[in-house]
Amino acid sequence: MENKIKVLLVDDHDMVRMGLKTYLMLEPTFEVIGEASHGQAVIEMLRDGVPEGPPDLILMDLMMPVMNGADTTRAVLAEHPNIKIVILTSFLEDDLVVDAIDAGAVSYVLKTVSADELIYALKGAYRGMPVMTGDISQALTRGIRQRMVQKDSSGLTEREKEVLLLIAEGKNNKDIGEELHISIKTVKTHVSNLLMKCELEDRTQLAIFAHRKGWA
Repeated sequence: MENKIKVLLVDDHDMVRMGLKTYLMLEPTFEVIGEASHGQAVIEMLRDGVPEGPPDLILMDLMMPVMNGADTTRAVLAEHPNIKIVILTSFLEDDLVVDAIDAGAVSYVLKTVSADELIYALKGAYRGMPVMTGDISQALTRGIRQRMVQKDSSGLTEREKEVLLLIAEGKNNKDIGEELHISIKTVKTHVSNLLMKCELEDRTQLAIFAHRKGWA
């Protein structure tokens, strides 16, 4: 028989945990191996060791006393990077969504989802596949955009901004050099500086960055 997916439930409301546990116990795929009412209890539980072994999944509330879901996610993954975490919450604020995903949560799910949708999200998270509804995805996009705007790129020179805009237009280094009357080597230097200053990895991300800034 295939091994069950071990789940740890974390929520500061006893009735919520009871309801989740009751439902998951009816699913042959899952086994609830523990419960906690806040993040610090999760950290201590994992350090002390769970009799059934570490959980495969943590289904966790976001707003909790002592230690919230985002901080708990960071702390757990720092010590147990293989555990998958799904945030289950009533809050749809853009910043909260970004905080949770930035902390390392695989998925962010609202408590208004159906039981089948929750099971689908949990199974997806176990495989490392993010599952989010449209409203969550939109909140995540808005939150990222807001943070990028807040993270002022005034550190870019005027020439770097010109190069960035041309990258966003899909131009290659040769085209950029010809348009700005600079050598390809100089273009490459500007591109490297842009990647470093914007903390991005490739030209595609630079193009997306420029569009999200509203520059392109």
